[in-house]
Amino acid sequence: MLETIWFLIWGILWATYFVLDGYDLGIGSLIPILGRSNQDRRVMFNAMGPFWDGNEVWLITAGGVTFAAFPKAYAVMFSGLYTPLMLLLFALIIRGVSLEFRHQIESDTWRRVWDWGATIGSFVPALLLGVAFANIFMGLPLDEQGVFQGNLLTLLNPYGLAGGVLFVLLFAMHGALWLTIKAEGDLQQRAARLTRCLWPILAALIAAFVVLTVVFTNLLNNYLANPLMLILLVVPVLALILLRRQIGKADWWYAWGLSAAMITGLTLFGVVGLYPALLPSSIDPAFSITISNSASSTLTLSIMLGVALVFVPVVAAYQYWLYRTFSHKITDRELGQDGAY
Repeated sequence: MLETIWFLIWGILWATYFVLDGYDLGIGSLIPILGRSNQDRRVMFNAMGPFWDGNEVWLITAGGVTFAAFPKAYAVMFSGLYTPLMLLLFALIIRGVSLEFRHQIESDTWRRVWDWGATIGSFVPALLLGVAFANIFMGLPLDEQGVFQGNLLTLLNPYGLAGGVLFVLLFAMHGALWLTIKAEGDLQQRAARLTRCLWPILAALIAAFVVLTVVFTNLLNNYLANPLMLILLVVPVLALILLRRQIGKADWWYAWGLSAAMITGLTLFGVVGLYPALLPSSIDPAFSITISNSASSTLTLSIMLGVALVFVPVVAAYQYWLYRTFSHKITDRELGQDGAY
């Protein structure tokens, strides 16, 4: 029972990270497209500014839960996927450094370097996260000892790359919607036009990815055994449909919330489809890393659950306060204040 609870917590934490840091990664990826002037790029950086480091706490939390609740899964993941995970780490470091260094020197060349650093440091994590999770959904070549029998190129298969492209577009849409909330004037209008252009592409890609999921994975087995669970797929599909309507109405907060629901629904649909596996093996299902053969002791899981029930709501409450405090649009006056990016 405790293993199942922590499996669900693990999935929810990843979904939370994708929702919160997803728009940061999306905005960073869109800098070359929407950041026509230094003023535009400053607005984009400040749209991420108060939130990005707090959002990454959920990545650390998801990784920490993997380590503490399912240590064997953590060990297999960080040994077998060492190269892509290190690339992800370096990219996130570059993004963080870019956000903090860009405004330190008044030089167009200096700013241009860090603008590209933020773009690369946002695009690469979005792509790698999509590739990694798509490969997990499909199954990794794990042998009986849990050793990854492949390399980086093994992960760059059609389904994995489709997952990477899907994450990039999901986060780009999420980031563009956040800009419509935070920006004003021409930048907001261009972000709004981009969401209208991205929607049909994203809808087609989600449909294609679902078809590929049926072909390349066994995620649907759990849903065929329990058809009522298909409601998890209804959530992102309905959110996608309603998203188009709210974009047309320019109801940007509601649209961003629907985008968050879509990302959450898609993530949980995949995670629940994995159950009870955390890292399924494509060599032999018997070699899969599951919640049973990778979980910590019952005592450890019990203590952690008590800690999580106390501190996760505290972190969530703090972030709610943060978003309420900085929910206003970014104005020229704010850009002129000390500490602005």
